[in-house]
Amino acid sequence: MRKGGPFLALAAAETLSLSGTRLSTIAIPWLVLSTTGSPVLTGLTAMMEMLPYVAAKALSGPLIDRVGPKRIAVVCDIASVAVVMLVPMLDWLDLLGMPLLLPVVFAMGVLRGPSDAAKQAMVPDIAELAAVPIERVTGLVGAIERLASTAGAAGAGALIGLIGSGQALAVNAITFAAAALIVGVGIPGLQRVPEPRGMPKPCGLPEARKGGMSSYLGDLREGWRFLRGDAVLVSIVIMVATTNLLDQAYHAVLLPVWTQSSGHGPELLGAMFSAFTGASIVGAAIAAAIGERMPRLTVYAVAFLLTGFPRFLVIALDAPLSLIFLTLTIAGFASGFLNPILSAVIFERIPKPLTGRVTAMNAALCFALIPFGGLLGGALISMIGLAAALSLTGLTYLAATLSPLALKSFRGFDKPITQS
Repeated sequence: MRKGGPFLALAAAETLSLSGTRLSTIAIPWLVLSTTGSPVLTGLTAMMEMLPYVAAKALSGPLIDRVGPKRIAVVCDIASVAVVMLVPMLDWLDLLGMPLLLPVVFAMGVLRGPSDAAKQAMVPDIAELAAVPIERVTGLVGAIERLASTAGAAGAGALIGLIGSGQALAVNAITFAAAALIVGVGIPGLQRVPEPRGMPKPCGLPEARKGGMSSYLGDLREGWRFLRGDAVLVSIVIMVATTNLLDQAYHAVLLPVWTQSSGHGPELLGAMFSAFTGASIVGAAIAAAIGERMPRLTVYAVAFLLTGFPRFLVIALDAPLSLIFLTLTIAGFASGFLNPILSAVIFERIPKPLTGRVTAMNAALCFALIPFGGLLGGALISMIGLAAALSLTGLTYLAATLSPLALKSFRGFDKPITQS
């Protein structure tokens, strides 16, 4: 197999699955909002998907290390096809009410969590196979993620307007099926090989348990101990978890409610997502090209400042659409630098035998508050109104992006650590 083959396969699979996921993140909130008119129920539906997503992602790490990320990704994506198809089927039968929709989105989250964690765990091995710096691989993966999100968002608005929110989810099921096929055929097993006994343990790793028969909970504890002992990883988790909470409130409730209350349809919502993610492709591509030469902490801090607060402010002020799209474009461009830098820092600091469990734990903790973002957005709108809710979440976002810079331990962000 050519060196670039596994990377191209991962890129294609990510493009398909993320395009479908972006479609569902627009279609499902719009479905609930248009049928119930309730921001709170819209937030509850988002929570019902993200809560199991986070839990399943955190718990899947040891399984990924034991059986390999490829198998987990393929099995979960195949199962997702059947689950996601329930939405258009129930819609076609005129049975798609909240009592049936909520269990379906719960199951979607259960399956998406391990699948996403498994694909992420493949990155270090694929970088090694391709013999390129990990910043380049994470940058290219970031660009692909944003390309997929742009295509999914742009297509979602038009597709929802054409065939309805429920039926649009059939396309999501097709993308999961294609992703499973590509990963199954195009990526090697990438099984995690336990470190031989007697070899030095980096960063105070414990010796392997006798016979390699460690308990699943023991594996989870081992990943947690490593994660909490690294000050940089802890700082990243706190900052990203907070901003993810606010981003989820923005995407799942605040922006859809503003769009609807302003007299616009799902087409504009999709176009705004596309403006953000489309510009982020350019940022991620630049990060892929020069990522290893960038001053990580400086770029990270500036990018987060541009990505966050301005988006909330222009919507809160009900600015003209031209200014909103300009702000989203600048914010999207800046956001393209974030994940490549974050991923490179995280992968560099984790020993290879712990890749699955620590990356899954880290990602799950970063996503831990997302399930409550929709409820937060809905509750704030109900209590203080849309404009005040946007202003408050935007200011909180600004504080969250600045606070880690005051921590001395966070300076280690700029110091690469290569684990064996």
